[in-house]
This record gives sequence, C-alpha cells and structure tokens, in this order.
Amino acid sequence: MERVNSTLLTEFILTGIPYPLRLRMFLFVFFLLIYILTQGGNLLILVIVSVDPQLHARPMYIFLGVLSIIDMGISTIIVPRLTMNFTLGIKPIPFGGCVAQLYFYHFLGSTQCFLYTLMAYDRYLAICRPLRYPVLMNGRLCTSLVAGAWVAGSIHGALQAILTFRLPYCGPNQVDYFFCDIPAVLRLACADTTVNKQVTFVDIGVVVATCFSLILLSYVQITRAILRIRTTDGQRRAFSTCGAHVTVVTIYYVPCAFIYLRPETNSPLDGAAALFPTAITPFLNPLIYTLRNQEVKLALKRVIGGPGTKGEV
Repeated sequence: MERVNSTLLTEFILTGIPYPLRLRMFLFVFFLLIYILTQGGNLLILVIVSVDPQLHARPMYIFLGVLSIIDMGISTIIVPRLTMNFTLGIKPIPFGGCVAQLYFYHFLGSTQCFLYTLMAYDRYLAICRPLRYPVLMNGRLCTSLVAGAWVAGSIHGALQAILTFRLPYCGPNQVDYFFCDIPAVLRLACADTTVNKQVTFVDIGVVVATCFSLILLSYVQITRAILRIRTTDGQRRAFSTCGAHVTVVTIYYVPCAFIYLRPETNSPLDGAAALFPTAITPFLNPLIYTLRNQEVKLALKRVIGGPGTKGEV
C-alpha cells in the first residue's frame, strides 16, 4: 500500500447507535442528563473524599477518588459525541480526534481495570489482615500503586492507538459505532488487520483475565474470612463493605469481555454492550458507592452540615 493512500482519509463519521427517529429528542435529553449527572455525582464524591478528614487519608477512599476522576474522563470522551449523534446533520470527527478518543478510552479503561484490582486487594487486606492493614497498605504504597496503574494504563492505551493507526485508511470513512474503538475502526483499514486483531485480543485478554482473576481470588479469600465471623451483624457489615465493589466490577467486566474477547461480529449488541463501560457504569458508580456506603453518606452530611456534624459516627 502506497504511503500517499494512508493520508487520504482526514476524518471519520460515527454512525452512532441505531434508534427510531421518533425517539431522537428523548435520547438526546436522556444521554445529556446521563452526562451531567455523571459529572456531578463523581465530582461530589471527589470533593467529599478530598475535604473530609476522615476519608481522604484512607486508601479505600483514595482509590474511590481516583475512580471518580477516571469515570469523569471516560464519560467526557464518549458521551458528548454520542449525544451529538441525536442532533440533525452529519458531524464528522477529525482523524486526530479519532486517534485521541481511542487512546484515552483505552488508557482510562485499562487504568480502571487495574484500579478495580487494587480496590479488591485493599479490601482483602482490610478484612483478612486487619491488624497489619495500616502497615501493609500505607499512604506511600497506596500512592505508588495508583501511579503504577496510571502508567500501565497509558502504556496500554498508547500500544493500542499506535497499532490501530499505523495502518493506512484510504477507503470509506463511516465507523459503524458510536465512538472510535478498535474493532470498528479496523474494519476500515486498507491493509491486512490479522496481526492487529491478534495483538488486541491477547493484550486486552491478558489485562482483563489477569485483573478479573486477581479480583476473584481476593473475594474468595474475603468470603472465607467473612464466614468465619461469628456474629451475623459483623458478617452483614463486612459483606456490605464489599458489595458495592462487586456490583461495579460485574457490570464493567461482563460487557468488556463480550466486546473484546469473542470472535469478531458486527452485531447491534456490541453497541448496546459498549454503553455499559462508557456511559452506564460511570453514571452508576457514584450512586452505588454513595447509597451502599454508610461512611460516604455520613461524610456527605458532615460536609453539608459543617462543623456541627463533625462528631457524627
């Protein structure tokens, strides 16, 4: 393939998700509200964790604050462009914008996978090694683990973006998806994509399988430790502590595995599944962690109530 052909394509057109025309306005308002509430909810958690002295020094809530930053980023990368698809007219995305969208989505998405693993490890130490927890999960280690997750995520995102856009794109420019993701973009390449597909499958497969296996292993140990607790109330509190994390991990990993770890198909279900990690999970995370976490709710009361509520437990 001549190099000149790789420069012919300067923009892509995202076809979006299929929908009945009569629902155009409803879907526009729906996803706009999803975006606003996602940003507001995650910003609220970030402020609570940063301001409340009882939370911002604890590893569990440092991880939660970082998760809120990631959710705000993923939502900003994907949802505004998705919302634009429900307005009139064709709105192309520049070639460079498509590269950036793919990079940042996989950068933040893989960082989120690593962070979920760190959160599971933190809960494992807190429940299975409670006496040594302050030593094993100190502030310095927590900061190092978070930094490592960001670095690993950036490397993963860069690898996927470089592999995808090193190929020439000279043909049709309609991406049959609502954002620039690897499977949909590769269909437009004017070259053999076999190596790309294999590397993508192995790379994403290793990240997802490793993180999920470590999370599963952590929660097997956590469950065994909880069942040894003699009081029902103690078991309930321990399960409640981990319930939010298990819920979030489930609704995040299942769609990701469906999209990337199966034979390639161009099914409408791909778009529906992709809405979970890109729009639904970032929206639900603040609700799940706030409604199921008594400490966050009490911290919110302290922040809103001011000094008069500092003594609440």
